[in-house]
Amino acid sequence: MRLNQNILLLGKKVVLVPYTSEHVPRYHGWMKSDELQRLTASEPLTLEQEYAMQRSWREDADKCTFIVLDAERWQAQPGATEESCMAGDVNLFLTDLGDPSLGEIEVMIAEPSCRGKGFGTEAVLMMMSYVTKLGLTKFEAKIGQGNEPSIRMFQKLHFEQVAVSSVFQEVTLRLTMSEPERQWLLEQTSHVEEKPYGIGS
Repeated sequence: MRLNQNILLLGKKVVLVPYTSEHVPRYHGWMKSDELQRLTASEPLTLEQEYAMQRSWREDADKCTFIVLDAERWQAQPGATEESCMAGDVNLFLTDLGDPSLGEIEVMIAEPSCRGKGFGTEAVLMMMSYVTKLGLTKFEAKIGQGNEPSIRMFQKLHFEQVAVSSVFQEVTLRLTMSEPERQWLLEQTSHVEEKPYGIGS
């Protein structure tokens, strides 16, 4: 989605930046992990395929993605490359052409040292806050049945389980943004700053 290609979102724990070709080598390295392939239900790609995927994330109107940076590391080291501060990614897909208010959200904290610190929670809140401005009011998360930490995280963010697929071995959780939910999301993300993005910004 080109919409977010010039936007940086600054939170307390994480910084969200658009997925650029600069991030691909590190991302590609992560996705060689058997564990991450299993948790994200992904197939390993060649480096060339990963660059093509990055281009499609930028160009396709039905996808929005941000790379998650470790905010502390990013701010503590002026001039540090974004690649050296990468923690994971957060994505949103517009999966239902008949319902543009519904988005499927997913988050991956790939860097082991960054897990268990609330990075995923803040990244999801920041993504939801960003896309509600685009008119999204319903969110779904599809998570592997064995991925208990991710299921618990989304439940903590007010998502409720609506389906279980034994075929795909996944749980579907959903959140509809009522007015109280919208106010809660605003409170959770009131600290987030939106800034113009340029490589190395």
